Amino acid sequence: MDAEKHPPSEPPFESGSTTPLQHVSGRTPRSATSDDSIGSDATETEGGIPQKLPSLKSPKNIQYNTDLEKGPGGSQSENLQAAVQHVDSNLVDWDGPSDPENPMNWGLAKKWYITMMMSAMTFCITFSSSVFSQATAVTAKVYGVSTEVTTLATSFVVLGFALGPLVFGPLSELYGRPRPLFVGFIISAIFQIPVAVAQNIETILICRFFIGMFGSAAMAIVGGVLVDLWDPVSRGIAGATFASSTFIGPIAGPIVGGFIVHSHLGWRWTAWITLILKAVIGCICVLTIPETFGPLLLQRRAARLRKETGNPALRTALDDARPTMQDIFSKYFSRPLKMLVLEPILLLITLYLAITYGILYLFFFAYPISFQEVRGWKHPGVAALPFIGLFIGILAGCMFVVYFTRTRFARKMREAGSVVPEERLPPMIAAAFILPAGLFWFSWTSSPTISWVPQVISGIPTGFGIIVIFLQGLNYLTDIYMMFTNSAFAANTLVRSGFGAAFPLFAAQMFHKLGVRWAGSLLGFLTVAMIPVPMLFYVYGNKIRAMSRFSPKL
Repeated sequence: MDAEKHPPSEPPFESGSTTPLQHVSGRTPRSATSDDSIGSDATETEGGIPQKLPSLKSPKNIQYNTDLEKGPGGSQSENLQAAVQHVDSNLVDWDGPSDPENPMNWGLAKKWYITMMMSAMTFCITFSSSVFSQATAVTAKVYGVSTEVTTLATSFVVLGFALGPLVFGPLSELYGRPRPLFVGFIISAIFQIPVAVAQNIETILICRFFIGMFGSAAMAIVGGVLVDLWDPVSRGIAGATFASSTFIGPIAGPIVGGFIVHSHLGWRWTAWITLILKAVIGCICVLTIPETFGPLLLQRRAARLRKETGNPALRTALDDARPTMQDIFSKYFSRPLKMLVLEPILLLITLYLAITYGILYLFFFAYPISFQEVRGWKHPGVAALPFIGLFIGILAGCMFVVYFTRTRFARKMREAGSVVPEERLPPMIAAAFILPAGLFWFSWTSSPTISWVPQVISGIPTGFGIIVIFLQGLNYLTDIYMMFTNSAFAANTLVRSGFGAAFPLFAAQMFHKLGVRWAGSLLGFLTVAMIPVPMLFYVYGNKIRAMSRFSPKL
């Protein structure tokens, strides 16, 4: 690919990449817009640096990817020549595309086990974000504060989600996947203890923030693990599994929390139960999940070969191109803000995803108002059961995205060899209409004179719309920004988590003052206003991308 306006040189590899180099590879080259749901191989390249060099054991068996990025001040042929000159017999790489030590070549059962356990860790973290929402009223009475203050206990966790990836993303590049992932997960679990024994609201709020910040290691790193393990097509299914855990966790939280708070256990057991869940899943993962980060595995191979051969010159590409703190600061701090200001696609898609994410967390307080207060369902656990409608909708949305990706999208890939990013948008356009329909449905069936059944069913289109918009929005950003995907995701996560933290703070006031009908309708009108966003990019996305400083021109 030949970028017309190429930004400054990038760090040598991104979080979530399987190897630090891309253009010279032992694997079959892939299109820049191939089927990815979580991450993209394209994110593994920055600044025209090759991804993989030939194996130490097979220096002559080189396969070149001719779809080269034009680096700063260099042509495609110059970049290729530079990559070839960089090859030497002391550089350790995978032993061809079928190297059994390459995580991409691990057995299917092993890869699915890792994927499911990582998704379980993510479920634990997102579950902990919402389970306390059912204790809001109780803790307000216990500590003599308003419910607005105790609502912060939910908002602070989501706020931690925004800041955590800025720490754990760089750490996963420097130290591999498991170490920062497990450290963050364990510390997050430990902070459940002071919440469970807290004697004041300040302790709860501070510790809940750290639960979110350290727990976000899972959401920041698991996407990279999926890139390490799966080919682009299979990654679509694995990515949908991971995404479903991200949304099912917070939906399960209020249901479980409602029954705990109303039982003899009391509200403190929302923290104890979460701690037990995290301890069980965490221990299993620590004992069974291996390193999947390709560059680090190659470093271990190089160390073993140096010992076996007595050749101290053996090294890996990561040794030659370790990212500096300046590279990491640019990727995770300065560039995301710059892209958010300069990129209309990133700005509008991020705004859309942030609104849908905020609505999801707002519902953790709107549903109890509608079913407990308006309909008179006194038991908090029973009043939380309508969240099952959202749960069904999210599962249906994930299956729909997988089906679309493996049929229409995959067919276009086979026929044309590549697909424009806008081919990700048809499901998002459909979901853009389905989401407000679900919100209006929820709002105008909320009267206690109407059966509860249609209002509960309204959660299905609402959940479907939220997850499809979320998945396809991220896929669209991945296909557009390619080697800048991590920076785009950092900006998206920061804004989206901010909305997720803010929306619950005005949920109670809005639904009490406007009533369920008009408060829900206001959310519906807000999502109606966002319908043109995916339609605009589906029609004019190609022209808008042509003016982008960060979207490579193919």
